[in-house]
Amino acid sequence: MRRFLSFLIVIGLGSSFAWSSGASTDSTTTTSTTSANGSTSTTTSTPLTTTTVKPGPVAPLTGLPDPRRLTKHRSALTIKIDNTPEARPQYGINQADVVYEEIVEGGITRLAAIFNSQLPTKVGPVRSVRRTDREIVYPIGGIFAFSGGAQYAIRSIETAPVKLVDQSTAGSAMFRDYKRYAPHNLFANAVLLMAKGGKPKPPPPLFAYRSPSTSATGARVNAFTVGFASGYATSYLWDGKTRSWDRSIFGRPDVTAAGVRLSPKNVIVMNVLYRGGVGVEGSYAQMTGSGTVLIFTGGRVQRGTWSRKSLLKPVVYKNLYGAVIAVTRGQTWVELLSKTEQASITSKP
Repeated sequence: MRRFLSFLIVIGLGSSFAWSSGASTDSTTTTSTTSANGSTSTTTSTPLTTTTVKPGPVAPLTGLPDPRRLTKHRSALTIKIDNTPEARPQYGINQADVVYEEIVEGGITRLAAIFNSQLPTKVGPVRSVRRTDREIVYPIGGIFAFSGGAQYAIRSIETAPVKLVDQSTAGSAMFRDYKRYAPHNLFANAVLLMAKGGKPKPPPPLFAYRSPSTSATGARVNAFTVGFASGYATSYLWDGKTRSWDRSIFGRPDVTAAGVRLSPKNVIVMNVLYRGGVGVEGSYAQMTGSGTVLIFTGGRVQRGTWSRKSLLKPVVYKNLYGAVIAVTRGQTWVELLSKTEQASITSKP
């Protein structure tokens, strides 16, 4: 009889365990077994508990943690920034989530800095709009801040789904620093500009990000140069301590007015067609269609292609095997290099 009773108890425990192994909350199960002589045995068991850890909120344009969910209640804010020697030192660029470097007339470059995670109170110098800017901001919307521009460029940006703010409508959100001379002395307050966007609409992610526990793939690279002509070539040197790319331009380190070395986690070099000619007034970088790309991340480079079916969608970056390339979480620079120019890897470790 004892052997029969023990068998029943084991059956009860087994049934309880099988049910509870999929439970998501703690509970107890009591099993009562009555023997043939009328005696009752009670067994109490606690099931296993499974816990699912949900990932916390992240900023869409950096992939970094955003525990306060600040980016969920903000639009993207794109500010056009002067990139000439006279514009230096610049303000606030190190706090941008994404920076696009584009070719304008004369072959010089200009920046479109996109803010969402951080809002510095001094950004600039602020400069005028170009036709390429429509290609950049179309999928993210939000606010576009600039100093003015030619009518053809203004008509172009007016077709993008953005709230336009220029120096004539910015009020106190833009101001002059009279320690500098015009036109290199107009600056913006990103906090005040963000307030001009109406109901916030968070931007979509522009890149895929790999988890911190996943290593970058590709060939190791120590330094490379983005071959913009007209003296605007930029170079990047891998910093193993910060695990980012130290940027230089005009033969010297690119440092902000606050003394911060510009050093993004990722540099994406897109070869694009400049419709109308490279450095020709009125031309623009065509960012729909497809082309080749070099993606520098984690001290390595991946070669691949970029593609974009329409302005409504972000660019998709894939490696030579057709898989989406995942970059490091943090700031990303996108270099819109002409198909007639080249990026060169100058050294490998």
